[in-house]
Amino acid sequence: MNHIQSFAALAGRILLAAMFVTSGWDKIAGYAGTQQYMESAGVPGILLPLVILAELGGGLAVAFGFHARIAALALAGFTVLAALLFHADFSNGMQAVMFSKNISIAGGFLLLAAFGPGAWSVDGWRAGRTGAAGFGAKSAAGRA
Repeated sequence: MNHIQSFAALAGRILLAAMFVTSGWDKIAGYAGTQQYMESAGVPGILLPLVILAELGGGLAVAFGFHARIAALALAGFTVLAALLFHADFSNGMQAVMFSKNISIAGGFLLLAAFGPGAWSVDGWRAGRTGAAGFGAKSAAGRA
């Protein structure tokens, strides 16, 4: 993996993660309102701590490339589920756009799960320390 690919993988992870990290913080700040919104969509409000954990924990894991493949798979599923639960009203043009956005983001997470976080990640660094192809190695993208 060359430096351009490593930078692109890092930037891509940060861009994918940013929305989830900020959304997790927003849910903490507006906890009661978020709970009401979830319940209005038929989702038990008691699940909100798990949603916050998924968004904050998963988002940070993706951003730093820490257990990135697992985090990416979890966030892909989370994002598809959110699309189905909250954005499947295709008679509303904005909800149709939000549904498509979520599905596209899930696709980005699936690419991350398939190809790994790249050399400039905690996973890449750890792979390099254990002797596996890792930090800075050309084959780190697929193994990290």
